[in-house]
Amino acid sequence: MGKNTAERQAAYRARRQHAGENGDGERHLNCWISTRAALALERIAIRYCVTKREMIERFIVENDERILSSIDLDSTEWNSYFSKQSLRSNKWEIIKKMEKNVDLS
Repeated sequence: MGKNTAERQAAYRARRQHAGENGDGERHLNCWISTRAALALERIAIRYCVTKREMIERFIVENDERILSSIDLDSTEWNSYFSKQSLRSNKWEIIKKMEKNVDLS
């Protein structure tokens, strides 16, 4: 007897955890974003001839690399960056700095 829909979906999700270029897996992201951001993402992805997923991944990885290259290894700032503690008090200041340094080429 074949698998039902829920069983097939569970097997697919389990395989995705080990998918990807290096076999290090993928993570599921499910969130709502503003219409403005969604439309901007679509325009940027079309401009660079990539999928929205690839554009999001590129933006995240490039910004993470930029941040990591600007802080010293094993410093307080390094440890703070890798902690899961929220930086709500200065999030808009950080976002503005990130926006000034974005290079999508």
